Amino acid sequence: MTALCIALHHIAQKTCGSWHPRQYIVHGLDVFVPIGYLFVSIFLFCSGLGLYKSYKSKPDYLRGFARRRILPLVIAYYLSEVIYLLVRLAMGQKMDALTVLWYLSGLHMANFNAWYLIVIPFFYLAFWLAFRLCKREGAAIAWVFAFTLLYTLLGASINHQSDWWFCGEWWYNSILLFPLGLLFGKYEARVTAFSRKLYWLLLPLSFAAIFALFHLSEKVLIPMWGYYGENWGDRHLLLHRLGSAASQWLVCIACVSFCFLFMMKVRLGNRLLALLGRVTLEFYLMHGIFVELFGFSFLDFTKSIHYIRSVPLFLLVVLACAIPATALFHLLWKAVLPRKRAVKTPV
Repeated sequence: MTALCIALHHIAQKTCGSWHPRQYIVHGLDVFVPIGYLFVSIFLFCSGLGLYKSYKSKPDYLRGFARRRILPLVIAYYLSEVIYLLVRLAMGQKMDALTVLWYLSGLHMANFNAWYLIVIPFFYLAFWLAFRLCKREGAAIAWVFAFTLLYTLLGASINHQSDWWFCGEWWYNSILLFPLGLLFGKYEARVTAFSRKLYWLLLPLSFAAIFALFHLSEKVLIPMWGYYGENWGDRHLLLHRLGSAASQWLVCIACVSFCFLFMMKVRLGNRLLALLGRVTLEFYLMHGIFVELFGFSFLDFTKSIHYIRSVPLFLLVVLACAIPATALFHLLWKAVLPRKRAVKTPV
């Protein structure tokens, strides 16, 4: 479900983003334009929670962690980069040999949506190091929080650009939810028990908090502080960006809290969503190709293969193309992953 919402966010950015020429703006998915970071926050929270639960339930979980959990993500990233690079070349983007090498290195992203796959391996590595070196879980989680804050400082200190990593605030404006997922995992039983006691108070409060904090962030704090300012030389720009990110962190916390409370009573899903849930990463990487191929332009440098102006039709075509592309990417990804070593049984 979250992956589908992220796809809607990207389609909304392509169809009704305010930065596009007026003649190409078609309304319909406007509500999804500014809330992509909320869906990413759910991914990050679940990633942290999943790691902690696996660490607690699986003996020797940290042994071979890089090979099992980090290497597949790195391979998926570079595989998607090659595919997007080939699509860019097929669409007529002119590149010299050096540009191609930069894309193949992964330091320039052919697939702008793949930034998550650059970020999450570093946080997996931070988790592995912290839990391997620290004797106490609380100290390990604290170190992951410290890494998160250092990462945010680095991201906020880099100006907006389109070539290198850390292109903008979306690289860090929901990242706090990863260590919060670890922390929740440690105290899940207590939090769940407390939530059950005050459920019908906490559920509407968390729902209202999403709207209140989102309005405060988008309409008051970000306009007052803002992420932008490279051109006007604000010496307090770093503080402005950190303040803006903190305001969005609060919205993320409210959103994840509501989702947690809601899912305590309601289970959403069907067979199609369950199937999509097993290939979430692949769908996340592949759907963007078709958003560009059928939008008003392909990455703003050439015409798309066919411009679909109708938003419902655009959505249906993107999903219809992305689903088989997701399946093919899944098969290709699994084919290039390192094989598990067979365990020899002693005779």
